Amino acid sequence: MSLWRWLSPSPDATWQWAKDLGLALQQPLTLLLSGPLGSGKTLLVQGLASGLGVADTVAVTSPTYGVMHCYEGRLPLYHFDLYRLAEPDELSELGLEEYLWGQGVAVVEWAERLGLELPEALEIQLLPQAEEQRWIEVRAQAPATVAIMEQVSVPQGGQP
Repeated sequence: MSLWRWLSPSPDATWQWAKDLGLALQQPLTLLLSGPLGSGKTLLVQGLASGLGVADTVAVTSPTYGVMHCYEGRLPLYHFDLYRLAEPDELSELGLEEYLWGQGVAVVEWAERLGLELPEALEIQLLPQAEEQRWIEVRAQAPATVAIMEQVSVPQGGQP
């Protein structure tokens, strides 16, 4: 397993890093996001969407009540929010597995509620600090996800 960790100084820096990640993605991938309310998970998805070529005119918002939003870009972006998920069994009703191993980029907010181990996924944890800063930790286990992270610049002060 490889771990990258750095302190993002602002929402703009977090958004830009996520956009760079989106630009680096050339094939389907699952990203598992975790962190408390207000930690920047949806902001990260917005930057990722920009990097994937989702039109600037499209509002990328958290699908808290709808559970999933789909956005068209260079690769389709499937944005899940499991905040309101009561039981992991509800996931089978949603058909989530089709998206996790599908033809696009599946991003799951509140991924700890999945109850699944996905070693091929890129795990991103956001931890708020003072003011607008947040620690960003990225874990990659599979060779493909490690290769992606090696293409994306870790901001100054990061620890690969």
